[in-house]
Amino acid sequence: MTAPSTAPAPRNRGGRWIEHWDPEDETFWKETGEKVAKRNLYFSVLSEHIGFSIWTLWSVLVLFMGPEYGLTPADKFMLTSMVTLVGAVVRVPYTFAVAMFGGRNWTIISAGLLLIPSIAAFAVMKPGTSFSTFLVVGLLAGIGGGNFASSMTNINAFFPLRKKGWALGLNAGGGNIGVAAIQLVALAVIGASGGPRVLLGIYIPLIVVAAVLAALFMDNIENVKNDTGAAKDAARDPHTWIMSVLYIGTFGSFIGYSFAFGQVLTNQFGRTPLQATYLTFMGPLLGSLIRPLGGWLADKYGGAKITLYNYVGMAAATAVLVVASMQKSLPLFVVAFVVLFSLTGIGNGSTFKMIPGIFQTKALAKGLEGEAAAKYGRRLSGASMGLIGAVGALGGVGINLAFRQSFLSYGSGTGAFVAFLAYYALCFGITWAVYLRRTAPQGQPVTAAETKPQLSYAEV
Repeated sequence: MTAPSTAPAPRNRGGRWIEHWDPEDETFWKETGEKVAKRNLYFSVLSEHIGFSIWTLWSVLVLFMGPEYGLTPADKFMLTSMVTLVGAVVRVPYTFAVAMFGGRNWTIISAGLLLIPSIAAFAVMKPGTSFSTFLVVGLLAGIGGGNFASSMTNINAFFPLRKKGWALGLNAGGGNIGVAAIQLVALAVIGASGGPRVLLGIYIPLIVVAAVLAALFMDNIENVKNDTGAAKDAARDPHTWIMSVLYIGTFGSFIGYSFAFGQVLTNQFGRTPLQATYLTFMGPLLGSLIRPLGGWLADKYGGAKITLYNYVGMAAATAVLVVASMQKSLPLFVVAFVVLFSLTGIGNGSTFKMIPGIFQTKALAKGLEGEAAAKYGRRLSGASMGLIGAVGALGGVGINLAFRQSFLSYGSGTGAFVAFLAYYALCFGITWAVYLRRTAPQGQPVTAAETKPQLSYAEV
């Protein structure tokens, strides 16, 4: 006869606040935790998905903006760069917002805020509008980038360490696919001879639906709300900034290429907006769909190892892009770009799996065990994810500015691709040196204080 469970159910004090949450307790997880966690995950994905669509809205709108709008290619790259910048910056306060308001509450607010840039774009999207007006309205769309940070911080708290790679990969992948989704919707709109306002008219009611569903079906976790000092501790930890550099290489590439791919095709290869849109959605779509695979591979083989090998693949794909760009081979260029997009997705999943593993390793190195170690890991990894996500998104700004300068200087994106190749080589070296390099020959005695934390990072 099976003994009755002693695991307490999640207690809710009203307003959908959960007072007790212990996902590392396997009995608690199987009996009550998993169902609640997955429900929050699915509705978080929906809100984050639409947030990504609104953030990358202007990567699509600039394709609608023909000569009658009076914007140069440099103007368009500057516009998308600034939208990316705002999306990166707002990730920091969005991370803090989960602790201040609760994950569910902030999901409702952040989803509702997406109405502002959508309605503003609907109002100004017409020939004759000044570049400065487009720039200001475009900056508003940057708030959609913040939804990722708050969503990842929130979902990180719901899942046990052994499930974080899959859960965070699914959460982020479902959000990232919002980039491809808005490009596919734009393709349908352009194909039907519709204008940009038709595209916006489709998304405005979807924003309302996402906010309502979050209110009805999501939850807040009490101990996450109370821990507002975690971000300061995470900011002091050097691993937060090391992982930020690596995340620039993966997510920065994903979001930067998402904004720039269509413009590169139109400016370098002479594609029309419709022809470009037929191709641009493939990269973000595959990069998003494959992100959970990156998390799953990291769960199985270790995030650092998958990240290391992934950078080798990204460097190889970028080298092919340099060749394709110099030879002006559109088929080779598109294939290599789509492969590179896919690899950014795997790297996004593996790097975010590394983060909770790193802080769990630090907890064990401090002598913490059991729930104390798990709590320490959840506390710092949740806070660091928002900071890492913000810095990583700045990579998207750098990519768009690099393309802008490359087109101004050389008339093509070749110079930018050479710079990206060098950065991926740097990330490869950092991953190996910090998380995989052994500090002493095998079998040689070493002191735990000197090497135990670094040796164990190979398993993150």
